[in-house]
Amino acid sequence: MNNWIDIFYSSVFGAALLLSMLGGWITTIMPGIDRWSKRFFLSYFITLMLCCFSSLLETVLYDYPVPDEAIYFVLSLESLLLSLPLPMLTVYLLHCCGENIRGSKLFHAVLGLWAIYFVQLTCASPLIGGYYHITPDGQFCREALYPLGLLPLVAILLLNLAGTVRRRTRLSHKAFLGFLIATLPMTVALLVQMFVNVFPLLDISLVLAILSMYGLILSDQIERDLRQQREIAHQRASIMVLQMRPHFIYNAMASIYSLCRQDPEKARQVIMDFTAYLRKNFTAIASAAPIPFSSELDHTRAYLAVEQAQYEDSLVVDYDTPHILFRVPPLTLQPIVENAVKHGRDPYAGQFHISIQTRKTDSGSEIVVMDNGRGFDFDDDSEPGIALKNIQQRLKSMCGGELTILPREGGGTVVKVTIPGQGESRPSVLQDP
Repeated sequence: MNNWIDIFYSSVFGAALLLSMLGGWITTIMPGIDRWSKRFFLSYFITLMLCCFSSLLETVLYDYPVPDEAIYFVLSLESLLLSLPLPMLTVYLLHCCGENIRGSKLFHAVLGLWAIYFVQLTCASPLIGGYYHITPDGQFCREALYPLGLLPLVAILLLNLAGTVRRRTRLSHKAFLGFLIATLPMTVALLVQMFVNVFPLLDISLVLAILSMYGLILSDQIERDLRQQREIAHQRASIMVLQMRPHFIYNAMASIYSLCRQDPEKARQVIMDFTAYLRKNFTAIASAAPIPFSSELDHTRAYLAVEQAQYEDSLVVDYDTPHILFRVPPLTLQPIVENAVKHGRDPYAGQFHISIQTRKTDSGSEIVVMDNGRGFDFDDDSEPGIALKNIQQRLKSMCGGELTILPREGGGTVVKVTIPGQGESRPSVLQDP
């Protein structure tokens, strides 16, 4: 029976040692971790590694004739190393909540309890008696004062648990769960250990604590990567805004100039449309999240109204947009339509038709832009292809959407945007052109 117990202990502490070494290695090589967090996690995992080494050494010593003093020394060292991660978790909890560690009452209370445990462990030696002793055949036997020796550690864990729950609103959901997993199993195991020997539970809780710290590291890194992706998508949107076609602006101003004499009322309307178009472009720079589709549709209407003032009857636009209660990344529909006008229109082929449609589907929302232009070269890496790929990437990273390009029957191009199901947004007041 003892052989099976030894095998179990060796397996659990071997797994904990491997996880601690892996955690230290990941902490060392992982980019993006700030210096304070890197130092903390390295110290935390090194402490756990030393704890595992001391536990494995204890298991080995039982099989050899060594002095009792050596076994007691290793037991005391192991107990001390096992206690160190508890105040370390307090420090990291306060750091995550942005609190001053040195001025924290929680930290002072935990530090005081750990000092009591340290004095108790070093001064009240097991050789004096009262806490525990090891029998000649290597059995661990508790004595009357043994529960008292664990009381400071239990108090530290309860304080950490209460501090975590109290600060839950200042922690991310993943960090809150990570601290609970690191604290709650160890608390339960130590409470039971005060009255019954449940060393396997302590071993398992140690492994869970290591895994929870892995979760904290990885979740922080994943969230950081997602933020970087959103920032990249936002920067690309800003670049698209700043790369507005100069000749489009020149032509719009020239059209307004000529209309001022021919049709002053229409000139005023084109100025309003052009102003709305510019305002929507520059507003998109500050939009780091999806916006209501109604706003994007207003932007597109303003752009097409300016283009129609230039091309007059040669540009025809049809709107069929009964469904507008959803959100899209900024600069989604307008660049698609602008891409169609710029690269699909053939001035020698008669009227250029653009159709903009929306509909609600079982899986979410769908936008369809069709034109009867020159068609799209699917192997083309020129400006129109790059512009649509840019929109495609931003759709995927910001809302999980997709963009597909198909040839239109009878000539032209069909661009379809699908947005996964989401909460409805409030509609804005739209005026038909």
